[in-house]
Amino acid sequence: MLTTYSLYVYYHKSNNKEEVNERVGLEGSLKDFGLADILQLIFFQRKTGVLNINARFDKVKLTFIDGNVVGAESKKRIEANRLGKVLVKKGLLREDELRSLLEEQKNSQFKLGHILIKKGLVKQEDIIDIISNQIKETVIQVFGWKDGYYEFLPQAIPVDKDIPISIDTQHLLMEGLRIVDEWTLIEGKITLDSVFEKTYMSVPELTNDEEEILSLIDGENDVSTIIDISGKDDFTVSKTMLSLLEKGAIRLKEALPLVSSVTEISDRKTFYNYNPLILIIFLSAFFISIIMFFITSSNVLREYKASKTIEYLRIHVEAFKAVHGDYPELSDVAFNKSDPWGNPYILQRNKDSYLILSRGPDGIIGTSDDIF
Repeated sequence: MLTTYSLYVYYHKSNNKEEVNERVGLEGSLKDFGLADILQLIFFQRKTGVLNINARFDKVKLTFIDGNVVGAESKKRIEANRLGKVLVKKGLLREDELRSLLEEQKNSQFKLGHILIKKGLVKQEDIIDIISNQIKETVIQVFGWKDGYYEFLPQAIPVDKDIPISIDTQHLLMEGLRIVDEWTLIEGKITLDSVFEKTYMSVPELTNDEEEILSLIDGENDVSTIIDISGKDDFTVSKTMLSLLEKGAIRLKEALPLVSSVTEISDRKTFYNYNPLILIIFLSAFFISIIMFFITSSNVLREYKASKTIEYLRIHVEAFKAVHGDYPELSDVAFNKSDPWGNPYILQRNKDSYLILSRGPDGIIGTSDDIF
């Protein structure tokens, strides 16, 4: 089961009648149900509650009212993105004012933003703008996460009348899907097991992120290790490394030549006397086996991509059923993408099921290589 829809049922009495209210909780793995799918479900069902997302490098808490995002907290970004520091950086607040206000806040039940507005030090719209941008950044960076666990808990969320924020979830989805598209460009050049080395060439000015990641590249750490050391998410690190690669600051570390040992041994005529014809046959067979390996691997990768697309479609179809009580009509499923072999995916709506499949490498329906 890809995703768990936990049903919480509670009872309350009204006019001497017992009423049943249902609250649907959503939990599972980001590998099976990505953030885009989760946000769509919350938005279309106009849910109010808290979405907790936990990964090895960060923990994020998103709050929703009627399907729109009203708040976001990141355990890792609390210090770096604190409202006061941003206000100082923007020149809207002085350092000494911030220190005094933070001391005042310790003995107060109010948040810094409320104190600033009450004292008239910063305009309400400036605070709303900064907090809204921080929320967007926090949500959008989660789109780059490939691993993690999420849980949505329906609950009442108080409305902040002094700093009213409500961000259209659909706009966040559009930006998040752009990141998903960028991943396809990154994955072709940056993989978790790739090892890079510095070129020590003169390159254009680097950003802070680029300088930080460049300092971790030593010709030994692979991308996965750099992600762990930096504490940043997969997307940020991979995108930064791609930028460094395009600027010429780093290059992929080349593997040792595969036939170097054969050449070395063949030069030792004192110990061995190889027939050149045998060596040619051996090398030919070797390279043919490599070519066949890549051909086979290519199909394996295509089959994997097809299965992931089918899984993606199936999740959307099941989510539609969860919302509307029935499977969507074929005309309602706007999906024109072809499978990795250039053939359209097969979608068939039955009474109690929804069939989604790819014809597979041979392009023929009903053969053993069909992918469901």
